[in-house]
Amino acid sequence: MAKEGLSIWLGLTVIAFIVWGIWLFDGRWISFWAAVAGTILATFAVYFFRDPERTIPNVENALVSPADGKIVAIKSISSHPFIQSDATQISIFLSPLDVHINRIPIAGKIEFVNYKKGEFLAAYKESASEKNEQTEIGLITQTGARIIVKQIAGVLARRIVCRLEKGQDVSTGERFGMIKFGSRTDLIVPADTKVDIKLGEHVQGGTTIIGRLTASTTSRPVTSGSDKSNA
Repeated sequence: MAKEGLSIWLGLTVIAFIVWGIWLFDGRWISFWAAVAGTILATFAVYFFRDPERTIPNVENALVSPADGKIVAIKSISSHPFIQSDATQISIFLSPLDVHINRIPIAGKIEFVNYKKGEFLAAYKESASEKNEQTEIGLITQTGARIIVKQIAGVLARRIVCRLEKGQDVSTGERFGMIKFGSRTDLIVPADTKVDIKLGEHVQGGTTIIGRLTASTTSRPVTSGSDKSNA
């Protein structure tokens, strides 16, 4: 279970026990159903904040999915300033039933972590990538490729957790945070990346190979410099 969910689960469990006690004392049906509802919510908290172990693929230049969910967009972006070339955006919609742990798509160094306030549109909408509250993470791989991961809030998601810092070294599949309740995660990669997934496909964070960086991308020299700063 993710540590971010422990306090929520404990709170709901305590409430459920209290209401069960009230029902045992007064015997009213309203107390019984309130206790049942509290138990269901506490059980759902355990399910929602689950954090299963994953077997990370050991494939050279492979990008693993940063989240569990459904692929809702694969689109081209012209002249992305951080990628320093044309790019491809891959968007993953996380329903409340998906695992909400975010993982690093490929090993490298964090170049920036930038939090941006915004709206709380439905996360499956295309406009959510730009308008919604989000944390944008820039990463430079060990071979010099530049990619971006965005944690994007949705209608229900009001809490983005990101434990990364600028300059931090990270490994493929490493847990780095989560988005509480329905949300979206975007992955922005160089346009010449070989994309291995399709629209509508359900992917698994840390396990599903989203794509593979090509030789032309990984041969670029590692350069720094970004106007982004830590959130």
